[in-house]
Amino acid sequence: MESTIAGLPAHILLVHAVVVLVPLTALGLVLVAVWPAARVRLVWPTVVLAAVTLALVPVTTEAGEWLEHRLPRTPLIRAHTELGDGLLPWVAGLAVVAVVVAVRHVVAVRAGRRVPAAVGGGGPEVPSAPAPGGTVATVVVAVLAVMVALGAVVTTVRIGDSGARAAWTGQVAEQPLGGSQGETDGG
Repeated sequence: MESTIAGLPAHILLVHAVVVLVPLTALGLVLVAVWPAARVRLVWPTVVLAAVTLALVPVTTEAGEWLEHRLPRTPLIRAHTELGDGLLPWVAGLAVVAVVVAVRHVVAVRAGRRVPAAVGGGGPEVPSAPAPGGTVATVVVAVLAVMVALGAVVTTVRIGDSGARAAWTGQVAEQPLGGSQGETDGG
């Protein structure tokens, strides 16, 4: 299967979506896990974002494997591909915890009346009934959300750094090259 978009390797383009979506999903998950007012507004967008991100990671990895077979095998590329294989479990964790938060939210909403999240009314309403498992389960889910979010973001940064090193190490001159492109006269 060819893995190009407009003549460019698809991995190069897809990776930008992953680099944006993983931290955005992680942030959304932490917000909905720890902040009831955010949960009311963002729980479903976070679940959808987690599902999209989960679907995109293997597509990006597969496109990366296609590209890997068309490049010289170097230690930097090998390191990048090994790190890249570690992102899917973290993103799966984001999706699982997002679904857990959503299910607990739905159960809490169905079990109790709703009260305004903001003092003095206005704004979204939050469930007044406790979520399944009570406060202990809520804290455990929040801690899991933070841990999975941090793991996903740190892994994404490490993969991105290794990919940038694989692509650019030895490609950029220390000093500007002569010629008319990029040359300035200081003013």
